[in-house]
Amino acid sequence: MQLSRKEILEKLQDIMISINDNDRERIEACTEQTRLVEDLGLTSVGMLYLVIVLEESFRIKFEDVGAATFSTVAKVIDYIEEKIK
Repeated sequence: MQLSRKEILEKLQDIMISINDNDRERIEACTEQTRLVEDLGLTSVGMLYLVIVLEESFRIKFEDVGAATFSTVAKVIDYIEEKIK
């Protein structure tokens, strides 16, 4: 599955909106520089749920990662890109 960074970002946004539709505007406006905790307000539970949904959506496995591993949207995209190669 070869996806561009833009396609991964769009899919990530869709997933985050499905998790928390109340923040739709903030999520739709996010860029690769958006910080997950500070800008989007993701909690550790929210991050765990996001990882579970990402694993299912991209058919990948997150290994040896913690909430601190993904400080920005770009870091999540980097990880997904590496896993889907």
